[in-house]
Amino acid sequence: MEFLRKCAVFSGRYLALIVVILSALALFLPQYFTFIRPSFITPLLGVIMFGMGLCIKANDFKLLFLKPKAVLIGVLAQFIVMPCLAFVLVKIFGLSVELALGVILVGACPGGTSSNVITYLSKGDVALSVAITSCTTLLAPIITPLLIYLLANQSVAVDTWGMFLSIIEVILLPIILGVLIHKVFPNFSKRFEEILPLISTIGIVAIVTSIVSANAQKLLTSATTILLVVMLHNVLGYLAGFVIARLMGFSLAQIKAISIEVGMQNSGLAASLAVSHFAIYPLAAVPAAIFSVWHNVSGSLLASVYSKIKG
Repeated sequence: MEFLRKCAVFSGRYLALIVVILSALALFLPQYFTFIRPSFITPLLGVIMFGMGLCIKANDFKLLFLKPKAVLIGVLAQFIVMPCLAFVLVKIFGLSVELALGVILVGACPGGTSSNVITYLSKGDVALSVAITSCTTLLAPIITPLLIYLLANQSVAVDTWGMFLSIIEVILLPIILGVLIHKVFPNFSKRFEEILPLISTIGIVAIVTSIVSANAQKLLTSATTILLVVMLHNVLGYLAGFVIARLMGFSLAQIKAISIEVGMQNSGLAASLAVSHFAIYPLAAVPAAIFSVWHNVSGSLLASVYSKIKG
């Protein structure tokens, strides 16, 4: 157990580097990663969400009553800014239907779980970050399919009911199971929390390398454009979140949390939806894979900047 804890600490500290290195290997040596099949993505995401459920406590939702304005603004910004940015970027860059769908899938998803870690490293309001992530995740079964339908239905057929059921299956049920186990077996939950960074890292790396290796050839031909779109999507999300929170008069710690929450997405869910519901568009999962790599890198860089800002 001690060895696993040390591995968890190492993986949590160097997540961005691990993801970048293995993604590069999957891109240039895809034949060595074909054993990680796209069909693994959904169960892997379920495991990550189960771990999130184990870490959710009743206190995480007290902010809904103590600081409702900050949580509400964070949730609204998450579900308005990133979808709108996705739509504008795919139009500006004239992306193909497949890649445009992938960018919209990322934009329509809730906040990513790694945002809580980045907020902590940034010396931001971690409790607010957790509350926003939890709320957007719980709202995702309804909001995410609706956003995808509104933004992408003119280009592709969107099965909103199917996506609703998928998100229930891969997000809500594992989280609820995790919450229940945390309640009934608190000691197990505490031990599991210690190795959660390791499990999350394995899951994220497996999801990203699976998508990258399966689309390596096509990815190499369109890498520059889609990488630029993904980077802009993420960075403009950080910036928009920062500006919105600043205009609302929140504290610096809250501004950092909202900025990070808006910019970081649950790209694992986007990848799962792409594989499950848009299999005829293989490249639709690529923006999610690139986003998974990039937002861990940008989040680490942003944390180093935000941690030095005091007010």
